Amino acid sequence: MDQINLKLNYKRTFILGITFFTILMLWQMYNYYCPLFLNDLLTSTYGDGDYNYIVGIIMAMDNVLALFLLPLFGSLSDKTRSKLGKRTPFIIVGTVVSLIIFPFIPFFYAINSLAGVIVSMGLILVFMQMFRNPAVSLMPDVTPKPLRGTANGIINFVGYIGAIFAGALQMIGIFTIKGAPNPMFLIIPFAFTSVLMILSLIILILKVKENKIAKEMKEEMELGEMLAETEAATKYDHRLTKQDKINLILLIISIFLWFMSFNAVETFWSTYGTKVMNVGSNSIATIVLTIVSMITFIPGGKLANKIGRKWSIVIGLACMVFALGGCYIISLTPLKTVLQIYIAFFAIAGIGWALINLSSYPMVVEMSDSSNVGKYTGLYYTSSMFAQSITPICVGLLMDFLGYESLFMYSTIFMILALIVFIFIKNVRKAPIENKKGFENFDN
Repeated sequence: MDQINLKLNYKRTFILGITFFTILMLWQMYNYYCPLFLNDLLTSTYGDGDYNYIVGIIMAMDNVLALFLLPLFGSLSDKTRSKLGKRTPFIIVGTVVSLIIFPFIPFFYAINSLAGVIVSMGLILVFMQMFRNPAVSLMPDVTPKPLRGTANGIINFVGYIGAIFAGALQMIGIFTIKGAPNPMFLIIPFAFTSVLMILSLIILILKVKENKIAKEMKEEMELGEMLAETEAATKYDHRLTKQDKINLILLIISIFLWFMSFNAVETFWSTYGTKVMNVGSNSIATIVLTIVSMITFIPGGKLANKIGRKWSIVIGLACMVFALGGCYIISLTPLKTVLQIYIAFFAIAGIGWALINLSSYPMVVEMSDSSNVGKYTGLYYTSSMFAQSITPICVGLLMDFLGYESLFMYSTIFMILALIVFIFIKNVRKAPIENKKGFENFDN
């Protein structure tokens, strides 16, 4: 059999990252503005009071839908056969409907409609999940397993630019809750996000032809299966070994725990800035986290190749524990209003979050085969979305009883638990793939 080199297609990977760009930009806008919109509307409707618990429930109820929709659309796209491929039809429909609905969230806020905001948020979630799983599954569909960590780093690098765009828009005075001369001005950043979504969709349709790529990559994908970091290299309909199953369960639990931690801060950081730090916008900290993550993605991928995905994630979790724990300590002191200190800790968190995200998704889909990538992608997102469904309620209730300082205490505890569970995963690693050539090395 002819020798085959495994080589990542950087151009195609970058294009796949453009879709992730719009996904992260939309969620950054969603997670920053929606709690503020809800808090304002609840206050104007029902009077002054602590509404963190209610806001947490509303944010969580949206995410509950994802528990069912992400695996559903993942499995449906696995089974889909069309001229456009398995994933593209879902990406087209989900993107188009989402970009139409998204600007209605600030519109309903501007006309003081709490019901309108909640309904728009729910619809966004449904159609974002319709294309989110298939969009993410495209990368492992066209990338051999040993190269997925590097590919994921590139996709995250491009995607995080979208989060920076969103953060930059949030810092503009007229696009803040307090600084907008008219609430209708808040529609502009949402509409801008929708415009970028349609542009990214056009590029993806024109440049990524699923069926054609599948034929071209057939032999490379088969070689990648043989080099999989599992106890027994997976093949079509191959059953995982007992150790592989244990690793998968521990990994899913770890993902759940670290999203319990991170999403708590992600959801209530804007509220914390308003209530505790008394600043109009503290999004500069999340921008720093995002930028540092971006800088970490490429060298982080090289680190994972050298020391393995497991230990790369362990380092990332340790960074997160240090950063969140530091923020908690600061929140108990008179320095709790000093934004610059939080920015420093968020920068460390950016390194940790990058190392975690670089390797965790590839570790999950390492267990899959060509017939069920969407299913395993659904497992990854179900665990993360389940965490995001309940953590706003839990931390919102905790803050109502113990104060806003408990936000970082809560996040630190869950990140420590994630580290403890993850340590027990058995590291299954084959030789580095850079010098692997051809199938003849694996023939019996």
